[in-house]
Amino acid sequence: MLDSSLEVTVGGGVTFRFTVSNGTGGPVELTFRDGGRADFAVRRGSDEDDEGEEVWRWSEGRMFTQAIGHARLEPGEEAVFEEEWPDPEPGDYTAEATLRVAEHDVRAETPFSV
Repeated sequence: MLDSSLEVTVGGGVTFRFTVSNGTGGPVELTFRDGGRADFAVRRGSDEDDEGEEVWRWSEGRMFTQAIGHARLEPGEEAVFEEEWPDPEPGDYTAEATLRVAEHDVRAETPFSV
């Protein structure tokens, strides 16, 4: 099983740190569909029951290499992905990070305020 966490740091912009770790006793193979390894999205509001409108997505408007990629996480090993939302407006939000792999549904979310 892959474990995940998402840390949000608010400063001049908002920095997202998505950590995926292998909590199993054996290696885990990952197959990435393209050059994008992880994605980050921000929804307005911080109430988990109320899915607010999406106001920012890191991958929006980006192009990725169309080559399948592979990675292997050994037991206890982790992979870290970081990105920044440079110009947020003040408010309450929920951030979601997703690992863009074929075999697993790996995501984490957390509320934050700017």
